[in-house]
Amino acid sequence: MRFSDLQRAIPDISQKMLIQQLRALEQEKVIFRIVHAQVPPKVEYGLTEIGKALNPVFMALQDWADLRRAVKALEPHPDSQKS
Repeated sequence: MRFSDLQRAIPDISQKMLIQQLRALEQEKVIFRIVHAQVPPKVEYGLTEIGKALNPVFMALQDWADLRRAVKALEPHPDSQKS
């Protein structure tokens, strides 16, 4: 993905934080970075084999988050229990 695509996909992240996280993931060999020599600069990111191996972990986290949302949706709202 291009940097701008990542920014759009994660709207609540600052540019500084996104850059820091991408650099950390690159250092850990979870992602790779390709810089295209053009004007304006074009940078693309992708998953390495190590990053792809994390897919089951991410899927499990997504399942857990979906379950949490479903449970919260069934819980009564605190304001609705006022007497």
